[in-house]
Amino acid sequence: MGCSSSSTKINSAKNALKAALVIQNWYRGYRARLKARQHYALTIFQSIEYADEQGQMQLSNFFSFMLENYRKIQNDDPAIVTRLLETNLQDSQNKHAYMGLIEVPDSYDGPRLKFPLTFTDIDLLLKAFQQQQILHAYYVLEVLFEAKKVLKQMPNFTHIQTSPYKEITVCGDLHGKLEDLLLIFYKNGLPSVNNQYVFNGDFVDRGKNSTEILMILLVSFLVYPNELHLNRGNHEDFMMNLRYGFTREILQKYKLHGKKILKSVEEIYTWLPIGTIIDNEILIIHGGISESTDLNLLHQIQRNKMKSVLMPPVSNREFDSSLKNKASSSSATPGTSEDSSSEQLTKHEWEQIVDLLWSDPKGRKGCYPNTSRGGGCYFGPDITAKILNKNQLKMIIRSHECKPDGYDICHDGKVITIFSASNYYDEGSNRGAYIKLCYNTAPRFFQYQVTTTSCLNPLHQRVATMENRAIKILKERMISQKTDLINAFQLRDHSKTGKISLAQWAFSMESVLELKLPWRSLRSHLVKTDSDGNVDYMSSFQDVHIERPMEEATSPLVETLYRYRSDLNIIFNIMDSDHSGLISMEEFRTMWKLFTYHYNVQIDDSQFDEVINKMDVNKDGSIDFNEFFMAFHVVHKYDKNATDITLPN
Repeated sequence: MGCSSSSTKINSAKNALKAALVIQNWYRGYRARLKARQHYALTIFQSIEYADEQGQMQLSNFFSFMLENYRKIQNDDPAIVTRLLETNLQDSQNKHAYMGLIEVPDSYDGPRLKFPLTFTDIDLLLKAFQQQQILHAYYVLEVLFEAKKVLKQMPNFTHIQTSPYKEITVCGDLHGKLEDLLLIFYKNGLPSVNNQYVFNGDFVDRGKNSTEILMILLVSFLVYPNELHLNRGNHEDFMMNLRYGFTREILQKYKLHGKKILKSVEEIYTWLPIGTIIDNEILIIHGGISESTDLNLLHQIQRNKMKSVLMPPVSNREFDSSLKNKASSSSATPGTSEDSSSEQLTKHEWEQIVDLLWSDPKGRKGCYPNTSRGGGCYFGPDITAKILNKNQLKMIIRSHECKPDGYDICHDGKVITIFSASNYYDEGSNRGAYIKLCYNTAPRFFQYQVTTTSCLNPLHQRVATMENRAIKILKERMISQKTDLINAFQLRDHSKTGKISLAQWAFSMESVLELKLPWRSLRSHLVKTDSDGNVDYMSSFQDVHIERPMEEATSPLVETLYRYRSDLNIIFNIMDSDHSGLISMEEFRTMWKLFTYHYNVQIDDSQFDEVINKMDVNKDGSIDFNEFFMAFHVVHKYDKNATDITLPN
């Protein structure tokens, strides 16, 4: 009996072990499938983000086209050229002229800064922003003016040293996410003489607290100019701000003095250093490098001439002459040639800075155009080795790309990407991170994630929520090019059955949308297929459509306006010099004709005229273009719950 009992116990133990292994394998598979689904969602977010940036970069061609051909435009409408030229000029008015008429009322209960600033002001600002208080416009402008004075004295690359007892913390993109900055300071300490920081660009845009982040960083910089270092990112660009939210945030928070603040911010951008070099070994830049990156040249470039990546140098003598005339008649102080907007970077100099701000590393060797973003380049491990060896450097630290873990190491450990905005695409989408560097030791990485109520949900629920949002965004991109997609589908539907093969459908989606996505894997959430696996391509659009504000708006016109709404909004915002949100009907028509000509948009002008005439409700000859574009919005007919959508296992 003893042997029988012992045998039973052994068998029971074996069965329990087998069951545990089965459960363990199932759970590992389950986690792996969740991670794969999360990866698909992140791929959708990133592909669409980069496609939007590509569209933004392509606007530079449009502005070059406009300015190089300004004489014809000027004959049609001189005011348009004047506004474009004025946009490309900076107001260098003195502090008194800008702030003399602004008063801080006794009723203001927000933070009151005292200049020269001290650590107390940093603490005061942090506490106020935690309580969602708004810093008065007077103090915002004063911080911007004081910061500009200090920044103008700085070189293009800040050189700093570590020691065995002196660490430096490097932070990546923050993108207006105040909670992440506060969490970094909580975990790592506030800036001080013994606690140095490098913030590597992209402080603003996308998030709702870009103003607060910029103020905290600039106030900290003014208190500790030798301990807190700021690099320019690709979003420290007034043209980028028009698309990605910072301009709108400023004008909403500072309705009375927003325009003055925006002009001052634009100038601050141009004076931000373009890189930091630590111990003469580590190069910190926002984006990356190219095979032609010349650090010697970049040390000498007059960086303040880089107004915007979307305003490349224009080689037109008459344009240059007009620009000089505008500059000479402006309020710029005589003799300050460094602020003269009549001067431009050369094309080569401009490209050098664009590469620094926009490039991304890739595993493939060589240097080739960054087709995803439309600006900068992709650089391989051989290019990294070449540039580092040429300049006697050991490592590049850069930001610019969201990484699931907040950081990434590539090119045999010679390139590190650091990204400090957690939950960037959606809640739970990624961690944030920062790096600590100490003399002669390996970099140390610190990860974190701002926790919200939804972040406490089970992993499968968080992944499902993120998937749902990713699929919605992708469907909106599809509906914006519905006509082009249908034409591509029908071209392959030789029998006119309304169905094509999965391979044909995937090829059509890729060729029209130009998004590098796993279309075959995503097809179950985008279209219906029959028992033979053929795709009912019209089902791609069955649960989503663009709302038409009026019957006169034809499908191609509606799709075009929706697809290019961000680009057109930027153009019209430039023309709207007083930020009233209104633009004359004639200006609207003129800009539309130029835009459709340059982008080869095949829309009958009479259709567009009919629509904008209807939008001029008051018949006063002007149109609110913000309302105009809001009228064309996507409607999801069957908006599924977050838990209903799951990407393929």
